[in-house]
Amino acid sequence: MFRQWLALEAGADPAERSGAVRRAHEAFLAGGAVGAPVRRLIADSWQRSARASVGADQVAPVDLVDDDLDAHRREHLLGRVMPLFRELLGGIAEEGAHLLSVCDEQGRILWVEGHAEVRRRAERVNFVPGARWSESHAGTNAPGTALALGHPVQIFAAEHYCRPAQPWTCAAAPVRDPRTRRVLGVVDITGGDHLASPHSLALVQATARAAEAQLAALFPAAAPVRLLEVLGRDGALLHTGRSEAPVRLGARHSEIVLLLASHPEGLSGGRLALELYGERDVSPVTLRAELSRLRGVLGPLLASRPYRLTARVRTDRDTVAEALDAGDPSTALAAYRGPLLPLSEAPGVVRMRRQLEDRLRRALLARRDPELLDTWVRTPWGEDDLQAWEALVGALPPEAGAVPGARLEALRDAYGIGRPRGAGAPRSRGATFPQPPVA
Repeated sequence: MFRQWLALEAGADPAERSGAVRRAHEAFLAGGAVGAPVRRLIADSWQRSARASVGADQVAPVDLVDDDLDAHRREHLLGRVMPLFRELLGGIAEEGAHLLSVCDEQGRILWVEGHAEVRRRAERVNFVPGARWSESHAGTNAPGTALALGHPVQIFAAEHYCRPAQPWTCAAAPVRDPRTRRVLGVVDITGGDHLASPHSLALVQATARAAEAQLAALFPAAAPVRLLEVLGRDGALLHTGRSEAPVRLGARHSEIVLLLASHPEGLSGGRLALELYGERDVSPVTLRAELSRLRGVLGPLLASRPYRLTARVRTDRDTVAEALDAGDPSTALAAYRGPLLPLSEAPGVVRMRRQLEDRLRRALLARRDPELLDTWVRTPWGEDDLQAWEALVGALPPEAGAVPGARLEALRDAYGIGRPRGAGAPRSRGATFPQPPVA
């Protein structure tokens, strides 16, 4: 466990640290600068909260109530492991005067349980079922920041961005779908300063792992789910769905397995060669040699006549595409770890890479959600995306748009907007999105 995720180092005085962080918080609200002793991850979260125009005195909004909340609980996969959460954390929450909470992937609280008096106090800040505690709605807090970072975190007292939440300390860990590794939500414990210890963070992390193990046990062991990771990776990583370590594939083998996973019906030798080599004059012997070496890695998973995979292999590309099909760009963006096999020049791979990135960009531009757009433009593949910066500036209120506006003007100048036709324009590292025309 890395020290940066812990709120207090050994020997730190909680009262002294709380006061110092509170003064740093007020200085940040007044002037935008963040100094010691604020952790880097907290400073980054405060800045995200400010860009999302979260008010320092606001409380989380309530998104779901009554029948809508009940239906969402019944349908959500985390409901299947709620008995486990109660078993591992419920008694501790009751006896330790703190709360157990479970949120979905959007930061909406599904359940809050624990000490009755603590629950009544928490209701005053809308820490209740149905409330949305994502960073963009409630500022820095353990469930929202754990979702933003995809990592267990501890948030102590004045590290919370919104003042009403600053009397609380919390620790939260993401829970992932064991089949796809998509974040399903978070499990959290919330209470007083006594939770600012390594034990609380280790506890929620262990509980999240136990929940993932139980979810994995719900699916038949005879049909392991194989997953191919290709986003943001030069070489694919193949998870076999069993206990052994994942298989790291070389560049050409990564391309072949991705193409076959995307064509479960199989590909003829000629079609596979076209997808790999395009119109280049490559001997059929070259492809057969590559497939022979790959068969030594995959064994019976690779078959021929036509070339195909004998069992379904999901890809992280599928996860993004399915979220876009469902009209959920937030989940799609969270699952998008970068361009698909970014160094590959295989025509079939290049086509898939461009199609996926173009679909995701169009969804983000259409949604015009400032939090999603801000996430996109802060990645290496989106940092020079002029249209996304324009959409972000347009989606922000005037008082929050100064810094993005300055970046937009600098990017327009770099693209040569207003300069003679033919001036050069930068390209983002690994980006495949269409660049805007030069004026």
